[in-house]
Amino acid sequence: MAKKEIINKAFNSIEFVVFIGIVLTLKTFLFYHSTIAINESLGLDTMIGTISFIIVIMCLISVLPNRARGISAIAIDFLISLLLFGDHLYYVYSNSVLSVAQISNLQYGGEIMSTLPMVIQASQILYFFDILIVLALWLGKIVKLEKKEKSTQKQILIRTMIGIVGILIFCLMDINYIKKGKEKSYNKDFQIREATIFGYHISDIQNAFTMQTKYKNYDDMMEDYHQLKEKYDTRYGQERYPLEGILKDKNVIILQLESIQEFVVNKEINGKPITPNLNQFLSENMEFTNMHMQSYSTTADSEHTTITSIYPMENGMSFSKYFTNTYDDIFKLFNNKNYHTSYIHGNYPYFWNRGNVYGRLNLDELVLKEQFDDLSENINGDLSDELLYRQAVQKLKGYDNPFMSYIVAASSHTPFSLEGLQDRSKISIDVGKYKDTYFGNYLEAVNYADYAFGILIQELKEAGLYEDTAILVFGDHNGLNMYNEELLDFLSYTNSEVTEVDIKLNYTRVACGFKIPGIEHNIEIEKPINKLDIKPTLAYLCNLEDTFSLGTNFFANKDFVCLNNGRIITSRYYYDENWYERKNGEMLIWEDLEEDTKQLLDEYYQDMQTELDISNSVSIHNLLK
Repeated sequence: MAKKEIINKAFNSIEFVVFIGIVLTLKTFLFYHSTIAINESLGLDTMIGTISFIIVIMCLISVLPNRARGISAIAIDFLISLLLFGDHLYYVYSNSVLSVAQISNLQYGGEIMSTLPMVIQASQILYFFDILIVLALWLGKIVKLEKKEKSTQKQILIRTMIGIVGILIFCLMDINYIKKGKEKSYNKDFQIREATIFGYHISDIQNAFTMQTKYKNYDDMMEDYHQLKEKYDTRYGQERYPLEGILKDKNVIILQLESIQEFVVNKEINGKPITPNLNQFLSENMEFTNMHMQSYSTTADSEHTTITSIYPMENGMSFSKYFTNTYDDIFKLFNNKNYHTSYIHGNYPYFWNRGNVYGRLNLDELVLKEQFDDLSENINGDLSDELLYRQAVQKLKGYDNPFMSYIVAASSHTPFSLEGLQDRSKISIDVGKYKDTYFGNYLEAVNYADYAFGILIQELKEAGLYEDTAILVFGDHNGLNMYNEELLDFLSYTNSEVTEVDIKLNYTRVACGFKIPGIEHNIEIEKPINKLDIKPTLAYLCNLEDTFSLGTNFFANKDFVCLNNGRIITSRYYYDENWYERKNGEMLIWEDLEEDTKQLLDEYYQDMQTELDISNSVSIHNLLK
């Protein structure tokens, strides 16, 4: 028999389906190894569950006649490969996998495409290698799909038995795996390890329609909310810095810097500081060295949490899907005390739905790109930070005092190319061996953003606004992948023993400083804080009535923060499925712990769950309307 005939016969046989099943299993294990299983052993349950899912799919395909069987096998192979490829890309970018809830974010395809150079890896071609081979064989007319042939009774019996086996395995999986996928819906890594990547996606689709939450009505939610706040007040006592009301009737600027992580602060490269202006600002004011983003997230998530003091939903969903919700927002608090409130950003209203989001809030002026007179310099589509700041200060000068303005900068946005910057001499560092790498571009973009920040401070001083204005500045989220090789190389210069916990905390930690008129010297605060704490902090400092915030003010003694994926960061410990010592990165052995330590860690965990339950219920059911 000719070699071509042998290949064609194999292509049209049930053995071809078995081959596809084996290849899909290998591709799935490649995904686990490249993402979830980084530096971790792959669990036996995950492996068995994955093989079971593939067997079910292959069993159901095997029941079909020749042509339908071949077409279905190739189609399933392509769709699963595409899903794994997409999950891998997204995991490299945000340490999370895709969700059907993100369909509403497809309108931001331009921004998504700009990240591809960072997340594409050579190994990802393996997701499609077999499909390319089959396509080449088909185009070369080496193989073809045979027409349906009349089946014998034996063939029908075999296919029936295979189908029954597939259905039985699926029923068992529905109980043992898909059910697990519904647990801890906020923690995707846990879901994937317990229910496999396929079980996660099935439960994700189900959750998109059912949206299970703990609280369905306002009264039940508020009862637990008040109990939680009273518990915090009792446990953490008085503020460590008695600053209540110090900013009454003072101007307030909230400044959000794009992708500015904490590790660049007070660091040099080739003898020059990366952020000289931010360094000086922090040295003269309050510096918070443990400000964490509240999710593996977008800029919109940072804004949402800042203005509402609740956690964001799936990346960007709070702005794209739940923008019609009513919140006890930060602008409302300041308006109630007769502040002039504004939001200022150098992009158009449609981007991340900001026109609709902020158009519904209680603010006096919404300033987006079309409200600026000078649009002569744009970086990656946004008004350059320098041009944004110069014109923003002119607007601030015209506001009635006191004012509160939320300003969002964007020049240090991925892909960090600074495309559109007209004078690159404003970049004052030489990144050396990192030149033209993603990390090197990031450092240059951060350095330019810092240059522009210096312009803002200068403009505020020249306008006579600096001395009497409180300025809270912070990075919105990470700029780099957690395991970026150049980043890890850079971190090793300052800490030769970087642990896995250090890497994960570095990913979520962003720069943060606070200028408070009346405090004329540097204060460094090391306790963990995050964006949920901004609204209650400003309410505390400005004597505002804050009726609903899941955060606590910066100056309270609360010693932990959470992320919306179930991670917990305390002054001493870090939780990511297991508890770790932050100091040395070592995992705690539960059986070896003292009872009071176990109780403390349990309280952290229960408080995290309560915060997330309340937050998700508020967003999904609009409980504050």
